[in-house]
Amino acid sequence: MAMYNTGQTAESSSIEAQLLDMRPKQTVPQKLVVFARTKPLGAVSASIIILTILTAILSQFIVPYDPLDLAHEPFIKPQPGALLGADELGRDVLSRIIYGARVSMYVGLMSVIIGISLGTVIGILSAYVGGVVDLSIQRVVDALMAFPAIIMALGLTAALGPSINNIVAALVVILMPGAIRVIRSQVLSIKELDYTLAAQAIGARPWRIMLRHIMPNVAASYIVLSTITLGLAIIIEASLTFLGVGVSPDIPTWGGMLTEGAQKYIRTAWWLAVFPGLAISIVVFSINFLGDALRDTLDPRLRGR
Repeated sequence: MAMYNTGQTAESSSIEAQLLDMRPKQTVPQKLVVFARTKPLGAVSASIIILTILTAILSQFIVPYDPLDLAHEPFIKPQPGALLGADELGRDVLSRIIYGARVSMYVGLMSVIIGISLGTVIGILSAYVGGVVDLSIQRVVDALMAFPAIIMALGLTAALGPSINNIVAALVVILMPGAIRVIRSQVLSIKELDYTLAAQAIGARPWRIMLRHIMPNVAASYIVLSTITLGLAIIIEASLTFLGVGVSPDIPTWGGMLTEGAQKYIRTAWWLAVFPGLAISIVVFSINFLGDALRDTLDPRLRGR
């Protein structure tokens, strides 16, 4: 009787697996619709991020005024002719915020793409090779993670000089250690799974195992790390500009506008600090919410909760 129940259970499991395989696969638009229904906050956040990126790309075509032109009287409050008011020189605040999105998104995206990609590659190599290589890499990572992010960013930017590309380079150094540590911990478990051991048993080369079996399995972590650290990169860039070691003052940036508005005119012209601060807050919160939604969707352990 027990053998009959065992056989019946195995047969039903086999039939269920076949039925699951026969289900029609969802297309990309269908997956996006499901994501919007199950994670509405993540979908709204993704829309805000896409809109911000498009605004940064098309900024020169959609700004009402040139961000350097003295288009208004100084300290004009928000009104129909100047929706977000004007600064101490009469420059349009809305136009400067739109142009400032270019700097923030460029710095954030470039630093995340380079930093997280390098961190992923180094993390895979560190975990798979092991031995002295892994030990040496992890000691360097420990040394880098011992410094607070903003302190390291200040030191690197001061040493390299204030420019957009130097900020990107500093952020790459800051973002890599965390990515290396996260990816390494995943690869340590992946390389002990059956399919990885089977590939090693049949004589597959290490680079093929890393490309075909390990990298696809850390792709979800790569996406989540990228979305989460993008908000951190934008915050650090704004902080560096706020502290006076970031982008050149003649380039409109959210951090630079926040510096001028908060330090000099917060009592007399509140809009100079409030609107750039809102732009930073909305974009960073949207990136964090999207990262949480992607983590819940892509991580099999959290899917369905």
